[in-house]
Amino acid sequence: MLIPNFTVAVRVPASTSNLGAGFDCFGLALQLYLTVKATADLDSQADCVVRVGIGKENSGLPLTADNLVYRSMTYAADREKVKLPPLQLVIDNDIPVGRGLGGSAAAVIAGLKLFASLCERPLSDEKILQYATEIEGHADNAAPSLLGGFVVNCVGDHGRVISLRRPWPDDIKVIVVVPELHLDTKLARAALPGLVKHSDAVFNLQRSALFVAALAEHRYDLLWKAMQDQLHQQKRSTLVPGLARALATPTMPGLLGLALSGAGPSVLALAQDHFAEIGASIALNFEQCGVSTKVKQLEIDTTGCLVQAAPEPGQRKGSSLF
Repeated sequence: MLIPNFTVAVRVPASTSNLGAGFDCFGLALQLYLTVKATADLDSQADCVVRVGIGKENSGLPLTADNLVYRSMTYAADREKVKLPPLQLVIDNDIPVGRGLGGSAAAVIAGLKLFASLCERPLSDEKILQYATEIEGHADNAAPSLLGGFVVNCVGDHGRVISLRRPWPDDIKVIVVVPELHLDTKLARAALPGLVKHSDAVFNLQRSALFVAALAEHRYDLLWKAMQDQLHQQKRSTLVPGLARALATPTMPGLLGLALSGAGPSVLALAQDHFAEIGASIALNFEQCGVSTKVKQLEIDTTGCLVQAAPEPGQRKGSSLF
């Protein structure tokens, strides 16, 4: 039974996907977060009222029922045949929007988890990933945002999503160079051909298998080769000035591998040291083409989506919800 003014909060990590050859397969959760607090406001006349934080990445987020968090809640409610109560959402987002860091997947996971908690309708991870894939079209960002860590994904029969977490080495860090330009995922998907050459498919299959094996065996010297791609990066590199040059950054001390982050336009580097020099070298390629950037050194999120409910009346309150 719904409790008036009952609040649930979720914190969902950003993610990068593909990691080069693992197109629509690999995902990695990053310590950059979307936080959403949802309150059932049974007296409200509006289906959904949205407020956002003051951070830069909150600007432009829809403040109505068009918000992706709420749309994901309504999607789950329809599938589960549950009626949503009127809601107040408070969103604080640190994930750059439209930059290939899984912002939309984080919003979808937030909405599905909030629905499950507020409506007392437990959803298994498998069902959440199924719904998220139906909404997003692919699971490679949604799975790490839900589960945390490095996740290998496969969509099986009848849309069933298979997601397996694999260990990620503590000594491999992530550098993300984020251009100050948005790239719509649909546009980035449209740039890809419907058919690929057999040789290109084999090229990526070999390197995605090598990537997992190289991590497991700590053969970091093989990661540069394992992150090469012939399915998507070249086609997308023409969509943003400087992107092709950034992806062609040569090897340098500390740099293990380089890839487009998701659909882009951010560029991801795996590194062990010389982080500032690596970030500056990649960023220079964009800046020479008139595109400003931000460089972020990020740790891997190993927790995934966290859910926290407000304490019951009369109970001692701890720290605020996230």
